Amino acid sequence: MTNEIQEKLAFVKKILHDAELYDHACRVLNFDQETICPAEGMEEQGEINAFLSNKAFELIKQDQFVNAAEYLFRHINELEDPLDRVLTDDLHREYLKTKNITTEMDHTFSLIYNKAFVNWVNAKQKADYTIFSPSLKEVQDVELKKISLREQSMPEAYDNLLDDYERGMRVQDLDAIFDKCRKRLIPLLKKITASEKTIRTDFLTRTVTDEQQKQMARYLLETIGFDFTRGAFTTTEHPFTDGLGCNDVRVTTHYYPNMFASSMFSIIHEGGHALFELNQPAEDWKHYINGDKTMGMHESVSRFYENRIGRSKAFIHLIYDKTKQIFPEVLYDVSEQELYEALNVVRPSLIRTEADEFTYTFHIIIRYELEKQIINGRAEIENLPRLWNDMYEKYLGIRPQNDREGILQDVHWSSGFGYFTTYALGNMYNALYYNTMCEEFDVEEAVLSGDFAKINGWMKEHVWKNADRETPKQWLYEITGRDFTVDPYLDYLEEKYTALYDIRR
Repeated sequence: MTNEIQEKLAFVKKILHDAELYDHACRVLNFDQETICPAEGMEEQGEINAFLSNKAFELIKQDQFVNAAEYLFRHINELEDPLDRVLTDDLHREYLKTKNITTEMDHTFSLIYNKAFVNWVNAKQKADYTIFSPSLKEVQDVELKKISLREQSMPEAYDNLLDDYERGMRVQDLDAIFDKCRKRLIPLLKKITASEKTIRTDFLTRTVTDEQQKQMARYLLETIGFDFTRGAFTTTEHPFTDGLGCNDVRVTTHYYPNMFASSMFSIIHEGGHALFELNQPAEDWKHYINGDKTMGMHESVSRFYENRIGRSKAFIHLIYDKTKQIFPEVLYDVSEQELYEALNVVRPSLIRTEADEFTYTFHIIIRYELEKQIINGRAEIENLPRLWNDMYEKYLGIRPQNDREGILQDVHWSSGFGYFTTYALGNMYNALYYNTMCEEFDVEEAVLSGDFAKINGWMKEHVWKNADRETPKQWLYEITGRDFTVDPYLDYLEEKYTALYDIRR
């Protein structure tokens, strides 16, 4: 490696270090804004966040940085460290996306996204979509503008946004995946609905306190191996996880007095995200590739802990006694089997984050179909609530009664489009590597005994280690030795729910 390459690499990393300082401050402000920031202070805090984010953007837009990064890309095969090659390729892809975006544009875009978030919070609280719709139109315009400014963009506009969250994923792929889901899940949903099996659920709405739910959340995080010396948790409107730094990961949940299971599974879900962040190689941080994992990869882990582990018979057995201890007024007359069945009941519902494991995919299909229409100009922003409600009636046979339980339930559209499909892809990814894990050791026995060191150790070595360094298809093949397919996920759902509902195949 020549001296010139070494000098340019050192310069690039110095600028990235400085940009990361601004980005870190932005993540802290964002966490505050979504947790304890008072309503009247949100917009101002967002403006500060946008200012700092723009400072980071200015650093990587300066000619000296761009020239150095592009020089490294032209000499990528001469770089000795493979992680430097990953970084260089990342920088080139980002350059093609942002080459024609000025710092002034970037700042304007950030302000629009922030205003959209503030308006979404207000709109959801008041169940009034008209408060949010002007901002959503602005977000739509920004997304389309950014696509038009890319140095290299794909003909299908929505493909560009999908690729931002899941490298290599295209509309053509997702259409085929979701078509197979419809063909296999819709007939089974009809059989489940017609089943004579009665699952007791009356106790799921018994009242609990916030303090009890906080105790339960901490217990569940401890159980799955969350490191409280490097992480913390609190509450928010829409649960999320934020990796502020190498040793600082924040988890959030939301407490409902009459839905104790909601916080239980949101904290397991977010705890899965946190484990991913806390267990990535330190070298990824040093080479500034720690954010390279796709959202499908991330959601595969969070939903692995939430569903494949958290809703399993083995896990319910593990936590049953402790759950009765924390919620005595809820479970005093509930057996372990009744708790397992209730936490896996199939019941078409309006709220995605509260959806049962089986019908969850339909929530994603609805959002995917709507996003395609939004980006391709086939849906008017003001008409989205009606389209949303119609699709819920079509797929799940239920219709929202207000905007809060309908189109305003998720925060994601305040920051753009393309994210939602990663939730479904995550379920499909973890079905593949769960099967591989089971080939190497008895996963059920590990869960029964609470041996999450074994489970997390396998995840660290096989799932987390190379996520920042590979595309999803490469990553999955390395873990499993198999190409991606949706079939193992659908097989799992069919096997689990035909058994749960005593359905004859």
